[in-house]
Order: sequence, then structure tokens, then C-alpha cells
Amino acid sequence: MGINCCTNKNLIQVNQKGKHLVVDIHCHLNVPAADKIVQEKYPGPPPGIHEFSNDKSNEVNRAQFCEIGATLNNINLRLKDMDKLGIDVQVISPNPGQYFYYTDPETGLAASQTINNGIADAVASNPERFVGMGTVPMQDIDLAITEMRRCASELNLRGIEISTNVNGKDLHDEVLQPFFAEAEALGILLFIHPLGFTHAHRMKEYYFNNLIGNPLESTLAVSHLIFGGVLDRYPGLKICVAHGGGYIPGYWGRMDHGWRARADCSEHCQHLPSSYLRKLWFDTLVFDKEQLASLVRTHGSDRLCLGSDYPFDMAEPDPVAFHDELDEADKAKVMGLNAAELLGIEVKL
Repeated sequence: MGINCCTNKNLIQVNQKGKHLVVDIHCHLNVPAADKIVQEKYPGPPPGIHEFSNDKSNEVNRAQFCEIGATLNNINLRLKDMDKLGIDVQVISPNPGQYFYYTDPETGLAASQTINNGIADAVASNPERFVGMGTVPMQDIDLAITEMRRCASELNLRGIEISTNVNGKDLHDEVLQPFFAEAEALGILLFIHPLGFTHAHRMKEYYFNNLIGNPLESTLAVSHLIFGGVLDRYPGLKICVAHGGGYIPGYWGRMDHGWRARADCSEHCQHLPSSYLRKLWFDTLVFDKEQLASLVRTHGSDRLCLGSDYPFDMAEPDPVAFHDELDEADKAKVMGLNAAELLGIEVKL
């Protein structure tokens, strides 16, 4: 059995090894050349990167990056890991630490172009195993749109990874709307991935800015898209949210009640907030099989995609086995068929 990835009339033949097609939609690649571009103008750690973590967490993070650096910064070791884990295709997205929204627009564009070229090269080196997503300089929407178009038309990247906010601007901000309009027009996937919480003064210990902050950021991002009317304005947007969509899939009833009870909650949102959740895709990086079953029960198996967060320590260590308790029809969708549809992959027997 094989699959063809079909975007811009470019076909990629991939061999499926197991019973089900397995596509990991949440995998990261760091491009060191982009760090060099930014460091020349903005030396030192990015702003805010250590603001909401304590010395112990920073120590653990340094050790982690020493351990995974060879894998995060290139693709030479990935194929062995993919074969060991039973992954047919990795969807490679940028390391979230390389958003670089804080730089001036020209530096941000140069870094984004370097990252996107690096990811495109990684995919080209083994196109039967890798699919790519890019990044854009969201601090300048005109440049972001131009680079998104290049990703789609020239680099054959299947999506754009964006953060949950842009330098403090939430995703319903008017300045960002032309970007969403163009993403809808292009039919390109937007993969929303957080980078910690922006106001995490009480989350410095125990790595809370990741453990709690990342899902909370995703919850806010999705909520702003819903309540701010973005999903009403651009109903054709294709959006996948990392980490199971954050907390919102497990506590949407309170939002629905607020929408019914309060005019300030329904001012820009035309329908029940929970109804929009069924229009989004979530990855399955929730670590607990009962939570996965709950997602399938409340959200539906046709909008979930296997995601591991490879190669970080917060990755699901056995992503295929994690889905073992789903029934076969749900398993086939979640492990690969949904991502195939979302990314323009055609399964061929």
C-alpha cells in the first residue's frame, strides 16, 4: 500500500508499512542558520524565554537541548526513530522557539525564509517520509502573506505554523485578519502551536509555563478565534491546534452558557461556541488514553490527528500504541487518514 501527497500537482510516493497509515502531524525541526541571522542583530536569548521559568527548569532545558540537539537540528537520526515508532510520515514544522516575531520585519523575513528553505530541503532529501510546514514573520502581515504564498507555490509546504499570539496581539486582532483571509484563499493549513503563556508570573516553578501555560495559550487562541468572529468571517480556514486543543475541548459548556446568557459574549460570534470546535482539527497529544477517548467522544474521530511533539521531552513516547484502545475505524482516521485529507495526501491501494 502507498500514498501520494498531492499539492500543486507534485506527487510524492510513500510506502505504508503497517495496517494503518501513520502520519505524525506534530514534529519539529530547528534550522541553526536562522538563529545565526537573528543573533547577529539580537544577541542573547529571545525576550521572555527565561522570564517565567526558574533556575531548575532552565537547567533541565539546557540538558534536554544537549541531548536532542542532533535530532532537532537535522534529519539524519529521524528515520531510525520513525521506523522504531512505526511512523510512516512526519509532518515537520519549525521549532516554536524560531518564530522570531520580536525582531524587525526584515530580520524576521530573512529568518523565516531560511527556516522554510531548510524545511523544504529536509523534505526533498526524503520526500517519501517527510511533509513540511513553514513559518512567516507575523509582525508584518504583508510580508507574512508574501512568504506564505512562497511556501505554498514554490516550496510545496503544506501548512504554516503560527503562535497563539503575535507580540501580545490576540488572533482576532484586526491587523491579523488579512493573513487569515489569504490562508483561507490558499487553502493552506494553519498549525497553531503555543510557546508558553505570556503572563505566567505564577508559573515559574515546576515547568508550569509549559505544563499549564501551553494548553492555556491554545485555549485563549481558539477562544479569540471563536468569540472574535474570525471563524465566521473565514469559514474555510483549515486550522489544527496542538496539544489536543488545550483545555477548551474539555470545558466548552461554560462558554456556551456565557454565549446564551450575555450580550458581550455573543456580540461577534454567530453560533454556539462549541459548534466551532467541530470545524477545527486537534492533535492527540494529551498523554492519557481516557482523555483521548473523551476527545473522540465529544469532538469526533474525523477531526483528530496523531501528534507526538517529536523530538522534545514533552513528546508522547509511543504515539502508535497510545491509540491502541480506539476501535479500528476511529484508529485509521486518527492515526493517518485525517492528516492525509488535511494535507492533501491521497491513499492508494
